[in-house]
Amino acid sequence: MTGSPSGGAPRKIADVGGADPARGHPGSGLVSPEPVADLRGPLRRLALALVGLVLLLGYGTAGYVLIEGYSFLNALFMTVITVSTVGYEEVRPLDAAGKVFTISVIALGVIGFLYTFSVLVELLSSGEWQRHGRARRVQRRLDNLRDHVIVCGYGRTGRNAVLELNQSGQPFVVVEWNPDGLANVEQDRVLHVLGDASNDEVLERAGIRRARALISAVDSDERNVYIVLTARSLRPDLYIVARSSHPDSADKLHRAGADRVVSPYTLSGRRMAALAMQPAVVDTFDLLVGGADTSMRVEELVVGADAGRGRTAADLRRSGAVLLALRSGDGALRVGPGDDETLRQDDIVVAIGTRDQLTALAAALGPAPASR
Repeated sequence: MTGSPSGGAPRKIADVGGADPARGHPGSGLVSPEPVADLRGPLRRLALALVGLVLLLGYGTAGYVLIEGYSFLNALFMTVITVSTVGYEEVRPLDAAGKVFTISVIALGVIGFLYTFSVLVELLSSGEWQRHGRARRVQRRLDNLRDHVIVCGYGRTGRNAVLELNQSGQPFVVVEWNPDGLANVEQDRVLHVLGDASNDEVLERAGIRRARALISAVDSDERNVYIVLTARSLRPDLYIVARSSHPDSADKLHRAGADRVVSPYTLSGRRMAALAMQPAVVDTFDLLVGGADTSMRVEELVVGADAGRGRTAADLRRSGAVLLALRSGDGALRVGPGDDETLRQDDIVVAIGTRDQLTALAAALGPAPASR
């Protein structure tokens, strides 16, 4: 459902996750569920090395103060030039005890610098830092998603759903963990989350609290039921569309909480029959709903609070758009509403028109309520 006409120009499906493929499925270019976890080991060792260097400076400074009687500044200066091996002369000649102590400072300093250098080389050469940066950028994109669609599964059905969403300019994120689907995700470079969509944490990371709808398009009816149950428990008001491979699964998906259940095989059969009998009608609707010619579009728009105060269908027709249907909040659908049909808040208007006409209609309907 939308409060303003969409239909932006088609754009390339872009962006990719950034975790190590070896940590998920080979070649997947995935977003790890915990993108910062891979850096904890190297960063912990780097922090340990830096703490060791600070302790070494304290050790050297205290030693020169106690053994040689240096002032704090002179002791610190002596420790720094000794640890860094820059070769400056001593503040004053050292006695035997001072020389032995200086040898210990040099040895500890060399060990500390070598350890720190090895940790830095490991951090940069292993690619963990780059993967961490990519994962953080992707996580920021996920956190910034609003009013988006979550697509669970990136097989043939999910992939085509994403293409339609992308063509309409609708923000989306894919949730996938199947190796075949992940290969397609990597190929198309779509924004995605790696994980099982029936897991609460995975859906939370995909932004289910801010999403407008969820499409469960995995190829298992059993998994679709679990995904719908999980999504419904997290967001009771979320609009959920689920795929059903078998006719007897549709009722289970409805009971699990799906608002709409789609069977690809049933739809394809109906479409083939329609093409055989009325090809021009099918071509016309394809052109209007998702064709390349965007001069005319079919859109559904939500009636806002202002428009729901005594406004009628006749008022909306002044925009020039043709009102095809009106669906009330209780789900009743009225095709070709009469001019005296009164609008109510949260009603959905299905209209056809040019971009300018639909924009005018959206303005007449007022701000849309929050996505349901």
